[in-house]
Amino acid sequence: MKTVKIIQSLFTSTIILIIAVIIEASIFSNIAFLPAIPDLSLICLLYISIQNGKLVGETSGFLSGMFLDFLSAGPMGLNCVYRVLFGYLCGLFAKTLNTEGFFIPLLLGACATGVKTLFLFIVTILFPDLHLSNTIYSYSFLCQFVGNIILTPFVFKFLSLFRKYLILTPENII
Repeated sequence: MKTVKIIQSLFTSTIILIIAVIIEASIFSNIAFLPAIPDLSLICLLYISIQNGKLVGETSGFLSGMFLDFLSAGPMGLNCVYRVLFGYLCGLFAKTLNTEGFFIPLLLGACATGVKTLFLFIVTILFPDLHLSNTIYSYSFLCQFVGNIILTPFVFKFLSLFRKYLILTPENII
């Protein structure tokens, strides 16, 4: 029965991440006045990983990274790598953070964007021929940072509506 609930949680998180990637790629990217689009799938991955742990976080990170790699013009596999690592790191804090309020999700969104940008900055140091537009010193980083901070509490509140299908808890495993 536990395996069925894990598969159900992975299926639900995959659907949510596909929808988030499609919203990022089709709607947010076509808004002309946004210098950088908010990373909606990163926020969803953050919520899923913190609520379910490392296994679901890594798997969801890989799937969302794969979707983004297919839709983006970046190097193939880059999104998969950093989202798997991100899902694992967030999964370490599973069930220890209260994501119900407003300020903790706001802080988590800020940390998630910072960790993502730091990882991409390290990748550009290791691979100098790789030119990524979203560096720590750019205006687009600031815009994405603010956008993610604003969106995170609302996305967390929205995803809590799917708590029964998305989150593995002892009462819905048995």
